[in-house]
Amino acid sequence: MEETTDIQNQINALRERVREYDHAYYVLNTLKVPDDDYDRLFRELTDLEERFPQFHSKNSPTQRVGQKPDSSFEEVRHAVPMLSLNSIFSEEEAMQFDRRIREQINSEKIDYMFEPKIDGLAVSIVYEAGELSLASTRGDGEVGENVTGNVRTIQSVPLKIRGRNPPRLIEVRGEVFMTRSGFKSLNEMQREAGGKIYMNPRNAAAGSLRQLDPKITNRRPLDAIFYSIVRIEGGALPSSQSTQTQQLKEYGFKVSDKGEVASGIERCLQLREDLMRRRDELDYDIDGVVYKVNSVANQELLSYVSRAPRWAAAHKFPAQERTTVILNIDVQIGRTGAVSPVARLESVELAGAIVSNATLHNEDEIRRLDVRVGDTVIVRRAGDVIPEVVAVVKNKRPSETREYVFPDTCPVCGSKIEREESAAVSRCTGTLVCSAQLKRGIWHFGSRTALDIEGLGAGIIEQLVDQSLVRNVADLYKLTLEQVSAIERMGEKSAQNLLNSLERSKRTTLVKFLVALGVPHVYETTAATLANHFGTLERVMQATETELSELRDIGPVVAESVSKYFQQERAQDVIRQLMDADFQIQEVETAAMAEEVTSKFEGMSFVLTGTLNSMTRAVAKKEIERLGGKVVGSVSKRTTYVVQGVKPGSKLIKAKKLDVQILTEPEFSELLQKRPSIGQLVEWMTDPKKIGVNLKRNCLPLCMPTITLWCRWFFTVTVVINARASYCPQ
Repeated sequence: MEETTDIQNQINALRERVREYDHAYYVLNTLKVPDDDYDRLFRELTDLEERFPQFHSKNSPTQRVGQKPDSSFEEVRHAVPMLSLNSIFSEEEAMQFDRRIREQINSEKIDYMFEPKIDGLAVSIVYEAGELSLASTRGDGEVGENVTGNVRTIQSVPLKIRGRNPPRLIEVRGEVFMTRSGFKSLNEMQREAGGKIYMNPRNAAAGSLRQLDPKITNRRPLDAIFYSIVRIEGGALPSSQSTQTQQLKEYGFKVSDKGEVASGIERCLQLREDLMRRRDELDYDIDGVVYKVNSVANQELLSYVSRAPRWAAAHKFPAQERTTVILNIDVQIGRTGAVSPVARLESVELAGAIVSNATLHNEDEIRRLDVRVGDTVIVRRAGDVIPEVVAVVKNKRPSETREYVFPDTCPVCGSKIEREESAAVSRCTGTLVCSAQLKRGIWHFGSRTALDIEGLGAGIIEQLVDQSLVRNVADLYKLTLEQVSAIERMGEKSAQNLLNSLERSKRTTLVKFLVALGVPHVYETTAATLANHFGTLERVMQATETELSELRDIGPVVAESVSKYFQQERAQDVIRQLMDADFQIQEVETAAMAEEVTSKFEGMSFVLTGTLNSMTRAVAKKEIERLGGKVVGSVSKRTTYVVQGVKPGSKLIKAKKLDVQILTEPEFSELLQKRPSIGQLVEWMTDPKKIGVNLKRNCLPLCMPTITLWCRWFFTVTVVINARASYCPQ
C-alpha cells in the first residue's frame, strides 16, 4: 500500500513538472529545460502510467498535445485534431516501432515516408475555393490560436492555391520556422533596438508567429514547409503520404526536398544517418527525422493511441541543448577590440562534442540572463556555431552567488574599456598597443574564409607578435626564412612552407581580400555584394556612405562602417603595403557588365559537393543564380557541372559514372569571374570525344552574350549601309 502511494505521488509530481514546462513553452514562449531533458521526463511519466494503469487520468499531460491557447488570440477548434508524434531515441526502438506495424498489418516490409523533423511551430491552414481563409497553431491539439493575419505575411505560404480547379475546401498541415541566417539577423536587429533576444530559431519563430500585430510578424524572416493534407471537400484525398506531398507541390506549397519514400526501416535508418551527417549544411534546425507509414489505408488500420498516431514516429537526433554549471566568466579581446565574455563550464557532451566554453555575447546579455558564476545554465550548440548560454535555471542557483561585474580595463594591455551609448559591444581602447587585437586580426586575415594561409596558426602568430616581427598584416609578407625558422618548434621546412603559403595568398579574389581586411560588419555575403557592384578594390575604397547604403543587403550601419574604415590613414597605409608586396586581386565585372552576362549560365544546372574554401555554399548558389543557372541537389545526366570541394560525397562518384563534367574550386571561381579564354575554347573544341558536349554545355551558353552583341552590331551596320545606299544619287 505504501509503495503504491509512493508511485502515485511520483506520477503526480512528474505531471506537475511537465505541466509547468508546457505552460512556459506553449503560452509564455519560454524554454525552462532543454528538449532532451523534457523528453526524458515525459518518457518517464509515460512509462509509469503504462505500468500502473490504475493511476490513469484524462487530465495528465500525456493525454494532450500541448497547452491551452493564449487568451490574447481567438480560439480555433480543429476539425481534425493536431496530434503529436511519439519519440524514439535509438535504432533498437526504431526496429521495435517497425516490428509492431508489420505485425498489425501482416506485412514483411513497410514503405515509409521519410522526412526531416523541422524544429519550428506546427500550423494548420484552411483554404476555401482555393483561397486562404484560416490559419491556426496546434494549441492543445483540440483547440489552437487564430494566427491567420500573421501567416498571411509569410512569403512561402500561398494566399491562393495554384491550378484552375481547386477543391471546395482543403486543410493542410506544415511547420513555420526561421532559418539560422534569419535568426542571426533578427537577434542582431533586436540587440540594436534594445528588444527581446531569442534563445534559438524555434523560440524566435514561435514568438514571431504569435505577435498581436501582423506588421511585426511581416518584418520577421519566417518560412514554412508543408507535409500533409488532412481534410478535403470537392476532391479526393491522395492515397499515400508521398502523393500528398506531390499534390501539395502542385498546389504551390513548399515541401521538403529531403523527403523520400523508404522501403523498410533499414532504409529509413540509413537516410537518417546520412541526414544527421549533413545536418550542419542546412540553413534551418532539425531535431530529428519522421517515419510515416506511406499508405493512408494502412494508417487507418493502425489508427491512434491517446495523443499520437500509431503509424508515425519522430526519431530524435542527439541533443543540442544540455544543462551544466558555470565555473568562471572571462573576457576575450577580438580583432576590432570587441570585449566578448566567455563562460567556463563543467564539461558536457553536446551535439557530439565535449563543450567546456560558451559565449555570453556581451554585457547586456549577461544582465538580461542574470548569469552568475555557480549558476546551472542551459547551453546550446547547433552545428559549427559556437556554444552559447541561452538560459539560467534559477531554481538551482546557489545562495552565495553574486552578480557579475563587467571589467573596465583590458586584461591584455590594461587600456580602458569603453562602450558607446548606442553600441551593444564594449571595446578595448588600446587599438595600437593591444596585442590581443593584432593577434586576432592576423588570425582572421589568414583564416579559411579570408586568404587561407596554411601554417599560420595561433601559436605562430603569438610568437610573431610577441617578438615584434609583425606589427600589422602587411608585415607577414616581409618575413624572411631566417626569421621564421627561428620561431620555436618551427623547422626550416615548415618555415619555407609558411612562406610559400604566404606567396600563394597574394593571388586572391576581391571578395576574399575584403573579408581578410577585417572591415567591421563585412563578411562573405556583404563582401560579395560590394565586389559585384564596384568591381575593383579602388572603387570600393572610394565609395561614399550614400552610395554604399543604396546597395541591396547593406544598411546604414554597414555603410557607415565600410566608409569609415577606408577613410582611416592606417587602413590605407596597410593596403598600400600589401599592394607593394605584389598582391594580385581578381577584379569582378561591375553591375553594368553583369547585365550583359546574366544569361551566361542559362539552362545550366550545378551540383555542389564537399566544402568550398573560397566561399560558402550560399554564396556559390547566389552567384550561379545571378548568372542565370540553377543549383540542384542530385546528379543526373542533365547536370551541367559538379563543383568539387574538400571531402566530396557520393555525388562525385555518381558524376564520374554519368560522365558529368567536374570542376575544381579554382576552375569554378574562374568560370564565375570570366568568360572563356581563347585557350579554353581551343581546348573544348579539340577534344574529339567531348566536342558535342562542350558545344552544348560550354561554348554556346558562355559565348552567347558576345555572339548576340556581334549579331546586333552586324545587323545595325548592315541597315545603316543599306539606308545610305538607298539615298545615294545614281
